[in-house]
Amino acid sequence: MAALHNSFNHVKAEIWPAWLITRREVKDQFRDWRVVFPIVFLTAFFPYLMNYAVRQMLNFVEQYGAVIVAERLIPLLLMIVGFFPISISLVISLDTFVGEKERGSIEPLLDSPLKDWQLYFGKMLASTVPPLVGSFLGMSVYLIGLILQKIPLPETSTIVMVFVLTIVQAIMMVSGAVVVSAQATSVRAANLLASFIIIPSAFLIQIEAFIMFWGKNVNDLWWMVVALLVLSYMLIRVGISHFAREKLLGREIDILNLKWIWQTFWRSFKGNTAGLFSWYRQEVFPALKKMRYGIVIALIFSAAGLAIGWRMVSVFSFPVEVSSLDELNENLRSIVELTYLSKASVALIILQNIRAILIAGFLGSISFGVAGIAPALVTFAAVGYLFNGLISSGIPAGYLLALILPHGILELPALLLATAATLHAVAVLLAPSKQKGIGEVWIESIAVWFKITLGICMPLFVLAAFIEAFITPQLVLWLYQ
Repeated sequence: MAALHNSFNHVKAEIWPAWLITRREVKDQFRDWRVVFPIVFLTAFFPYLMNYAVRQMLNFVEQYGAVIVAERLIPLLLMIVGFFPISISLVISLDTFVGEKERGSIEPLLDSPLKDWQLYFGKMLASTVPPLVGSFLGMSVYLIGLILQKIPLPETSTIVMVFVLTIVQAIMMVSGAVVVSAQATSVRAANLLASFIIIPSAFLIQIEAFIMFWGKNVNDLWWMVVALLVLSYMLIRVGISHFAREKLLGREIDILNLKWIWQTFWRSFKGNTAGLFSWYRQEVFPALKKMRYGIVIALIFSAAGLAIGWRMVSVFSFPVEVSSLDELNENLRSIVELTYLSKASVALIILQNIRAILIAGFLGSISFGVAGIAPALVTFAAVGYLFNGLISSGIPAGYLLALILPHGILELPALLLATAATLHAVAVLLAPSKQKGIGEVWIESIAVWFKITLGICMPLFVLAAFIEAFITPQLVLWLYQ
C-alpha cells in the first residue's frame, strides 16, 4: 500500500507542472475576446441553424411518409455540430508553439525548469479545452432546441457515442495540430499544413455519417473511437519524442532541399554496402530482425481477420449450391480453363499486389499504422469467409486449397511482411530522437519500408505471380480431372 501511495505521489509530482501550464494557458485563452467570441457566437448560431433544418426536413418528409430519413439525420447533425467548433478552434492549437515563437513570448517558458514532455503535454491539454468547450456548447444548444421543438431525441446510447466520438476527434485533431506547431517555422506554414489534418478528418466524418445514416450496426462506431484513441496516442507520442526546446528557437525557415532528401533516403536505404548480397546481409536481414514485433502484430491482426471472415458466413450466407461433386468438378474445370492466365497476366497480378502494399503503406503513413493493417485484415477475412462458406455448403475445402495454396504460401507471407514493415516504419517514427528532426526520421522510416518491400516482398510477389499464372491452374485441373 505504501509503495502504491508513493507511486501515486510520484506521478502527481510529474504531472503537476504540466497541469500548471494547462491552467495558465486556458486562463489566457478565455481572457482573449478573439477566442471567446467565435466559440460562443458561432457555435451557438450553427446549432440553431441545424435545429431549423431538422424542423424543415421533418415537415417535408412527413408529406411523403419518409420520417425515418429525418430521424436518421438528427444524430448525424449532432455529430456535425460537435465537429464544427473543433475545426474553428484548431487555429489555437496551431498557434501553440510557433505563434508564441513569432511573438517572442515563449522564451521565458523555455527557460523554465520544466521537462520537455511536461511543457509539450501541458500546452497540448490547454489547446484541447477550447474545442471541447465549443463542441459541448454547440451540441447542448442543438439538443435543447430539439426538446423545445418537441422533436424526438436519438437514443441515449447514440447521444453518448456521439459525445465520446467528438471528444476523441478533438484530441486527435489537436494532437496533430500541436505536432505541426512544434515543427513549423511560421504561423503561415502551420496554417497551410493544417489542411493535412482537417481534410482527412472531414473524410472521416463522412464515413461516420454514412454508417450513422445507414442505420445498421451504428455501434460499430465504437471501433472508430478505439482507432482514434490509438491514433491520438501515436500523435502525442510523436510530438513528445521529437520535441526539443533548444531546436524550437533555432529553426528560422525550412528549405525544400531535394538533394538532401534523396541523400538521406539513399544513405538509410543502401547503407555502406557495395553489392546486392552485402546489401541483403548488412541492411535487409538486420532490418527484418528488428521488425519482429511488427511481424507478431501483423500475425495477430491477420488471425483476427481470418476469424472475422469465418464468422461472417453466419451473417451473410454463402451463395453456393452444388447438387453433386461431379457437377462441381465440371464447373471448376470450366472456370479454370476460361481464366487460364497468360504471360501478360503475370504483370497484372504483380501490379495488383504492388497496389495492395502501396495502399497499406499509404494508409499506414497517414494514420500512424492504424489503417495500415487494413489490407492484411481484409485479405485474411476474405480467406476465412471463403473457407467457411465452402465447408458450410458441403464443398470440400480442398477445392479452395488447390486454388489458393500454391501461390498463397508466398503471397500471404509477403503481405504480412509488408504490413509489418509499415508498422515498423511507424515505430521508427515514434522512437525518441532529439538529435534528428522529425523530417529526417520520417525519411529514414520510409527507407526502412522500401528495404523490406523491395528486398523481400517484391521477389515473393513476382514468384507467386508466375505460380498463380502457370502452376495453380494446371494443378487444379490435374487434381480434379
